[in-house]
Amino acid sequence: MSPLDAFRIALRAIFANRLRSALTSLGLIIGVSSVIVLIAVGQGTQRGVTDQIRGLGTDLIFIESSAEATTSQTGALAGLEQSTLVQGDAAAIAADGIPGVVAVAARVAVDAQAVAGANNVGAQIVSTSSGYAEVRDLAIRSGSFITPLHDEDGALVAVLGARVADTLYEGLDPIGQEVRLSFVGGRITLGFVVIGVLEEQGGASEANDQVFVPLSGTAGRLRFLYTPAGDLRVTQIDVQTASGADEQRVKEDVTELLLFLHETPEPDFVIQSQDDLISAATEVSNTLSILLGSIAGISLLVGGIGVMNIMLVSVTERTREIGIRRAVGATAGDIVKQFVTEALTLSLFGGIVGIAIGVGASFALDGRELGGQEMTTLIQPWSIAMAFLVAAGVGFASGSYPAYRATTVDPIAALRNE
Repeated sequence: MSPLDAFRIALRAIFANRLRSALTSLGLIIGVSSVIVLIAVGQGTQRGVTDQIRGLGTDLIFIESSAEATTSQTGALAGLEQSTLVQGDAAAIAADGIPGVVAVAARVAVDAQAVAGANNVGAQIVSTSSGYAEVRDLAIRSGSFITPLHDEDGALVAVLGARVADTLYEGLDPIGQEVRLSFVGGRITLGFVVIGVLEEQGGASEANDQVFVPLSGTAGRLRFLYTPAGDLRVTQIDVQTASGADEQRVKEDVTELLLFLHETPEPDFVIQSQDDLISAATEVSNTLSILLGSIAGISLLVGGIGVMNIMLVSVTERTREIGIRRAVGATAGDIVKQFVTEALTLSLFGGIVGIAIGVGASFALDGRELGGQEMTTLIQPWSIAMAFLVAAGVGFASGSYPAYRATTVDPIAALRNE
């Protein structure tokens, strides 16, 4: 029996029981589509996180206070009182002449509500210095960024991220307008004059939803930000390195300097580069993709069991047919080929339909909001190939045992079967 003949016989058998065949393939359809969609979600999450990290700037190293003192990163100011980093640390790093260091900027970040007239929007206040724009590669759409003069006189001026400006001042020029920033649950509200608006930052940059103000200006109104020694506490210090610089060496030099300044043998701070953050995010996302793919793989396994079950039923129902084929000269190999081809046809049909549904669902989910979060999906060609090959393998495995059972049927006994 040629493969073409086996395929024709398989199609006749499948179409003779359309509903049963469709229900049998349904398990594989669900399994294959689930594998593609869940892996696309996992990979899309990884891309989103990576884009967000890269959107922070280029060639950056981040210095944060130790874990127990970083509660201010969640948008509260309470943890700032225990921060081990101060503005003097940033000044020392900039002045130390560490090879590869291009620019340094300290910052204090806190979640807030920005209000202008009848409009308001949630934003993050970033209290920083004039060097921050260079460190983070921020481009100005109109006006200017914080200047060294603003650093010195503690002016209450603000530079708005693109989305903040477009929400608060739709159709208006924000320059020269007042914006009120309310934080710490509304207990503190300060008024600022807008001096600049940033260009829309590409990717998932957080700068679009931030408001930048001089660190000296806000600190002058919030005296608890100062240490007893009179230095200004900060939540993070950003260091921009030269392109191609040895980041590991820079981190080692910065660590040595801060240990000396803090007079401690063990670091009370954490230093990470963009590559460190991307590597950690990639590792987590890959684990997530494997987990999601494994869960979807269970559906494929269940679908394979369904195919095997139906093929075993088919062998029992077609005992007389098998006997006739054996009586007219069909070999055991022909019988095996017949039933394996039928199982493969069912499985590959389910795989093809599952791929179409999975790809379509992935495209449909991309950019949609689910549970308040925007979904990002990234279809990987290897996930489609893997799902298709697994479907084919399931079909072959599911059809092999029933095919073997078919070859054990006694032709004479089969011909007596009604």
